[in-house]
Amino acid sequence: MIAIRQPWQVTFAVTLALLPPVLTMLDRNGNAALRVLVTALVVSLIWELIFTRARRQPPSWHGIATALIVSVMAPTDLPLWHLALALSFGIVIGEQVFGGRGFGFLNAAAVSLAFLIFAFPGTVLPEPGPDLGYATLPGLALLLALGLVFWRVLVALAIGLIAGFAVVNGTAPEPETFLAALFAATFLVADPVASAATQAGRWLYGIVAGLLAAFFSATGLASAVVFAALLAGLVAPLIDDIVIRARTGRRSARG
Repeated sequence: MIAIRQPWQVTFAVTLALLPPVLTMLDRNGNAALRVLVTALVVSLIWELIFTRARRQPPSWHGIATALIVSVMAPTDLPLWHLALALSFGIVIGEQVFGGRGFGFLNAAAVSLAFLIFAFPGTVLPEPGPDLGYATLPGLALLLALGLVFWRVLVALAIGLIAGFAVVNGTAPEPETFLAALFAATFLVADPVASAATQAGRWLYGIVAGLLAAFFSATGLASAVVFAALLAGLVAPLIDDIVIRARTGRRSARG
């Protein structure tokens, strides 16, 4: 595993991993997708520069990654001011108020997309196709090699998704479902900032996210994974606390 220490290195790696999905989105939707992408980049970088200047810190440029994730999942016919407001909320409330990337416990892109759905009820996230899943694979391999995505979370997510579909629909999800969900699973659910920090916690966190995605699947796969990522991220600190307390209790019992 290659060591990644500097914030800009993380941003560069995640941005590189996002390029194939972004290019797939641009090829599919053309100029409509380009306007969303440019707006997302401008808004994200403005907030990044505002907060880093206020804190007198060098920028991490992670706003680029957030903008790319949101632009891939957002509707291309979205009013641009809706996008700007949602991104502003996600970046400021979901990330910057905690001190920036790495200091909070939520994925800024997931917060932005959830805000978009709740604040503007007519907004429907486009359903991801298998082409987006295939485009995610090279970036996923890169992030796994760099330790920026945890395989336990993804495997546990698949387990939770299968169990959830069995309860909700009485059948297992189609293979295309896993492929279509791969982008959001990689960049929202498996985000190391939002997921659990302990090894056992990552298994529990992934299963919880998979179950939630299955239960919300009636709203559409894209929205379901967004809600699952957000809610699982909220309980991730609790999951870690339970794991640590259980581990400490076992050690005390042995002593």
